[in-house]
Amino acid sequence: MNKIAAIILAAGKGTRMKSKLVKVLHPAAGRPMISWPVDAARTAGAAPIILVVGHQADAVKNSFKNDSDIICAMQEEQLGTGHAVSCASDVLRDFNGTVMILCGDTPLLRASTLVDLIEFHRSHKSSVTVLTAAIMNDPYGYGRVIRDGSGQVLRIVEQKDATLEELAVQEINSGIYCMESEFLFSNINSISSNNAQGEFYLTDLISMANQQGVNCLAKSADDADEIMGVNDRAQLAEAGRILRQRINRNLMFSGVSMVDPENTYIDYDVTVGSDTTIYPNCRIIGGTAIGSDCIIETGSTINKSRIGSGCHIKANCTLDNAELHEEVTVGPMAHLRPGSILHSHVKIGNFVETKKTVMGEGSKASHLSYLGDAEIGQEVNIGCGTITCNYDGVNKFKTIIGDGAFIGSDVQLVAPVTVGANSLVAAGTTVTAEVPENSLAIARVRQRNILGYRLRNQPED
Repeated sequence: MNKIAAIILAAGKGTRMKSKLVKVLHPAAGRPMISWPVDAARTAGAAPIILVVGHQADAVKNSFKNDSDIICAMQEEQLGTGHAVSCASDVLRDFNGTVMILCGDTPLLRASTLVDLIEFHRSHKSSVTVLTAAIMNDPYGYGRVIRDGSGQVLRIVEQKDATLEELAVQEINSGIYCMESEFLFSNINSISSNNAQGEFYLTDLISMANQQGVNCLAKSADDADEIMGVNDRAQLAEAGRILRQRINRNLMFSGVSMVDPENTYIDYDVTVGSDTTIYPNCRIIGGTAIGSDCIIETGSTINKSRIGSGCHIKANCTLDNAELHEEVTVGPMAHLRPGSILHSHVKIGNFVETKKTVMGEGSKASHLSYLGDAEIGQEVNIGCGTITCNYDGVNKFKTIIGDGAFIGSDVQLVAPVTVGANSLVAAGTTVTAEVPENSLAIARVRQRNILGYRLRNQPED
């Protein structure tokens, strides 16, 4: 079987991004944009994958530190695409097969398009095949693909070097190629920098191929969006929109309902079960997994969370590193912070905040409570305005509430403290000591009525 390697160009700074962060690490649909072409190349069968890095090289390398099929080659000076590929030639000096050359700023590129490109390249016994967009309404900034009558690619002319006649050509170069390694590495160091930019253009290999009489062809991408390069934040936003559109479409085809997919923001690594409905303006990110038959209402943000089947997340909730078992109801306007674990049939109501808290099956905190560093048993009722006072200014402490306990409204539980099973804590109580099982805890000043007080203290006219 013929081998496939990939060289991905990722050395540029991306000055038009106006950012401290190198361009290829800017996120698109929840991951650095360079991860998209890397995955496309990997899925198309490329191994190894060479990243040509330059600006913020260590940061780019660190993004792939756990990927054994990724090798980085350094481009100290950015002297053009031809120079970038030559920097990878040492790494591939013993490689014999087909080399794909990709750009690190093309997050919309699909693996299926690369598979088709490789198949076309090999079936036509081509030495060089360029991926193009056959017709582009606004080809400004792209190199033009000049063919002869038989379809052979004669040359690719960069925008700044093109004549008026060449600028009228609408077929453009994607910057994505398949090349046979023997041709590529025997010619890459012969490229000249005699052009308007004084750079080494990879496209000069097209002319060399024609001079040597070898096949140099073009394969048009079915979707021009795929070859769109990201050079500024406006293009990044457009790429993100298209990626989210793909993600949402795939989810809907798998059985997920979206009321308004254009205003639903879901990252690439999120999973959602069938018959779940997602309302507009939700943001679901960070590898969140949502089960079947759930309802996610408008305005909720869910990050790195696990949500079981049959859950109902009401409007404007925030979940961060939370775990929900089946048939849990949350919100509206609740905040589940990291370490919140809600077992089946738990109810969290409006303006309730939890953090590092486990709630047992069937327990509920219906409104206006803070539960932090707590272990709450089954079938516990937490009244309105309850607070676990878990922090003394230096250390955090835990509150434990046993099964079947009833915590009245406006209760402060000063940790470390334990409330025994089936106990009742009266409204307005501040609990500072253990409450035994089956007990009533009450700690408040007895009510005192002073008759006639207002009559004796009326203000004078």
